[in-house]
Amino acid sequence: MTQPRAFAHIDTWVFDLDNTLYPHHVNLWQQVDARIGEFVCNWLNVTPAEARNIQKDYYRRFGTTMRGMMTLHGVRADDYLAYVHKIDHSPLEPNPALGAAIAKLPGRKLILTNGSVDHVDAVLARLGLSSHFDGVFDIIAAEFEPKPAAQTYRKFLDLHAVDATRAAMFEDLARNLTVPHQLGMTTVLVVPDGTKDVVREDWELEGRDAAHVDHVTEDLAGFLAGLSR
Repeated sequence: MTQPRAFAHIDTWVFDLDNTLYPHHVNLWQQVDARIGEFVCNWLNVTPAEARNIQKDYYRRFGTTMRGMMTLHGVRADDYLAYVHKIDHSPLEPNPALGAAIAKLPGRKLILTNGSVDHVDAVLARLGLSSHFDGVFDIIAAEFEPKPAAQTYRKFLDLHAVDATRAAMFEDLARNLTVPHQLGMTTVLVVPDGTKDVVREDWELEGRDAAHVDHVTEDLAGFLAGLSR
């Protein structure tokens, strides 16, 4: 059996944002999810139930609902992003333990997200993590081609001059770790801790035993702190 990749050589730490830097059970993404459904419903003039089916179909097929709406229905990204990210961030609470663990990691810390920089800024401010990251690669930098598209990861690596073989990627969706692992990154899947209800599709919680997942954790702060000991 192949041994999972380790961390001693890592000099760049790459983090997804939603459901990765904050716990799944906060269900912040549930708000965004609801806003996406409203946007699809209004734009296509369909029932909420029809909009829900379209939303989830596009999410699976295109990586984000936005990409499907742009490709098939001519939606402007700016309009979509402004609408769906207009949410209440107050459920997020400062996480000094996570901040301390990130600060101790050697090298650069970057965010790679299918969200927008504005959403990243709002989330990091609530978590008290704004000063801990050296850069953000968002859906706009990706030219609206979301993870898990291979060209998006390559564009990220090129833009930030990241050596994939010396980088680690932290994600809540196993499918978004397939390409990073192929490129040589050490991969970590962040999963719910099981103590509270989470609003996720079944497929979003799959993949813990996948060959492209090197490590799994339900406690990101504790996991990172353990790497610095």
